Amino acid sequence: MKTVTAAEANRRFSAILRDASQGKEMTIVSRGKPVAVIGPVKTEGPDRKIAKESLIGRLKRNNISGDRNWTRNELYDD
Repeated sequence: MKTVTAAEANRRFSAILRDASQGKEMTIVSRGKPVAVIGPVKTEGPDRKIAKESLIGRLKRNNISGDRNWTRNELYDD
């Protein structure tokens, strides 16, 4: 993992984001102490995978009726 100063990160922010989009992580340091890590977004973490599988399972258990037996107000009930 590459380390850059806060000042350098400020000057090269676009390049740092481009590196992050390519899978690279960088640690940002301020006055010699790490303050942040910039890296790619992890879209398929374990929690997301479990939630996705749970949702798909529930949807598969529902019968497909094709009937519209609900109203718009029921969907947006407060």
